[in-house]
Amino acid sequence: MDFRKSDSLATHASLLERLKQLEDQGSWQEFYTTYRKLIFSFAVKHGLTGTEAEEVVQETVITVARNLPEFRYDPERCSFKTWLFTLTLWRIQDQLRKRHPEETSMHRKPGDTDRTNTVERLAGPEEERLTALWEEEWKRDLFERALERVKAQLPEKPFQIFDLYALQGWPALEVARSLGVSLGRVYVTKHRIAALLKKETKRLRAKADL
Repeated sequence: MDFRKSDSLATHASLLERLKQLEDQGSWQEFYTTYRKLIFSFAVKHGLTGTEAEEVVQETVITVARNLPEFRYDPERCSFKTWLFTLTLWRIQDQLRKRHPEETSMHRKPGDTDRTNTVERLAGPEEERLTALWEEEWKRDLFERALERVKAQLPEKPFQIFDLYALQGWPALEVARSLGVSLGRVYVTKHRIAALLKKETKRLRAKADL
């Protein structure tokens, strides 16, 4: 399992260093705001309820805080993305064990800790399934954050055009008629905003602007 080459939300090293100062509430709020939705969505798709998923979010953040002083930012060995995946997965497992306390974790082995590499804990189809699910949620979260930033920069109508045509899949002619604009404007707006979205996505990847 290796997320390094696709670490599209690779956390900026400076934020990780700031997070090691537990009293830095601003940085922790930044971290929580950035990753809450990702962790919550992954937990729900893993079969948890909303309440359970919210607890996973809280417990994952607490686990990050406890273990971050020992984490060394080195994407060539283990990216933060991979590490966060590991911590999130085990908090999910904790919730599942609460449902059936008599059962042991389907993946945990004797000696495993929150810092054991995920690749050492999972194998075969289950590893592939969970890796793919995390990657899907990671990319979705990146896109949604980029979309929110682009939307905040635009007047209402251009974004409506883009939303209906590019995101909701309305025919261009129907969008033009519904919003009272020319067909040409629909095409131009879609192209312009798509370019802005691509640029913002690239910026998030390159700068890890969390």
